[in-house]
Amino acid sequence: AAMAGFVRELERRAGPALRLEQRAFGGVGSVVWDAALVLAKFLETGACPLARRHVLELGAGTGAVGIMAATLGANVTVTDLEELQELLMVNIENNKHLVTGSVRAKVLKWGEDVTEFQPPPDYILMADCIYYEESLEPLLKTLKDLTGPDTCVLCCYEQRTMGKNPEIERKYFELLQMDFELEKIPLDKHDEEYRSEDIHIMNIHRKQTVGP
Repeated sequence: AAMAGFVRELERRAGPALRLEQRAFGGVGSVVWDAALVLAKFLETGACPLARRHVLELGAGTGAVGIMAATLGANVTVTDLEELQELLMVNIENNKHLVTGSVRAKVLKWGEDVTEFQPPPDYILMADCIYYEESLEPLLKTLKDLTGPDTCVLCCYEQRTMGKNPEIERKYFELLQMDFELEKIPLDKHDEEYRSEDIHIMNIHRKQTVGP
């Protein structure tokens, strides 16, 4: 039989590790990326109060970040494409005994209607969501459609120096700055162990529109 998946354990400060199934096929969404680990562990530092907060994860992949938020008391919706729903469901099921908030998986295709995800969440979580130039515009549209004035977007990404990566990254942040304020979370605020010089966490808010 083919190997269906392999399990990645993610240690937690309090209590048993998360057990995350991964897939050895199926493109980018199917393994736990380093940026997801860094963001998940940053959430555990308590820098952002998550208990009873409404949280949405974009491009959730295995669901590591969103499930971690749910173990910290948040009410979480993890979103990704149709083909990743089964993996998200498996991981939610496998870790549900550790969840103190709630967590559910839904399909969200960037650039499409987000009415069912309203009202705006308190937090939007994104780990390594910038790879493809063609997904930048739809991702930005989704971010604009989903964020309210009080939504905090945490975007964690690994700086990649290969090929078109730097260019895509630069364009993404350039476009983002038209509507959002960006603030980099200093490395010394990241988890002591799960941190890296080339993995960045940005704290992003909608620009406040000035009245007439």
